Amino acid sequence: MNKAMYIAFITGLISSLHCMGMCGPIALALPVRSPQNAILYNFGRISTYTVLGAIFGIFGKGLYLAGIQQNLSIVLGISIIAIIIFPKLHFSFTDKFTSKVRQWFIPFFKQKSPFSMFMIGVLNGLLPCGMVYLAILGAIAMSGVMEGSLYMFLFGLGTLPMMLLVSLSKTIIKPQFRFQINKLIPVFTLCIGILFIIRGLNLGIAYVSPKIGKQEKTMSCCRPSSTLSEK
Repeated sequence: MNKAMYIAFITGLISSLHCMGMCGPIALALPVRSPQNAILYNFGRISTYTVLGAIFGIFGKGLYLAGIQQNLSIVLGISIIAIIIFPKLHFSFTDKFTSKVRQWFIPFFKQKSPFSMFMIGVLNGLLPCGMVYLAILGAIAMSGVMEGSLYMFLFGLGTLPMMLLVSLSKTIIKPQFRFQINKLIPVFTLCIGILFIIRGLNLGIAYVSPKIGKQEKTMSCCRPSSTLSEK
């Protein structure tokens, strides 16, 4: 397996603390608490991540060929840091999208079917999240459908142990602990913004800011003859 895929899983494990603060309340609010529902909910989340990985894998291929992957990374990093430093700069599109997704949750929370548990997870995967943004950047770097989807699937798999724990137990993860994690979320998000910028600077640091050379376009339609046959 590509080393980057191991990084995806490890990123998911680390991100699960962030997920516990952001997604934990949704998991705790599931209509019926059981192992089956917890698995369906988390399978829904991971399914969304996998689809996003495929989409951004294609996007990354185009950016790689165009040679603008690094510039986009720097812009995203600066935007994330600006939002943390100046909270009132939240983009109206993001706020409206988040509000819309939360409205989509309502009918599924009123149901108690396995499908509703799955759909709650699918919608949860669409909510804006700094750690998911970081994973998406990794998927973009994979520059392909299969690679990008596998990267995001492994990221989601890394978040699974902690999120299963949150889904199945109200007592193991204390509200006070979740509150402390929520206080650290801006710090996590700030670090993500810095990582975006460092990655975009193309510094040649393995995994963090790998050196990516420019694509060279070559013409392969006409090959020069090496030798001429002699009579």
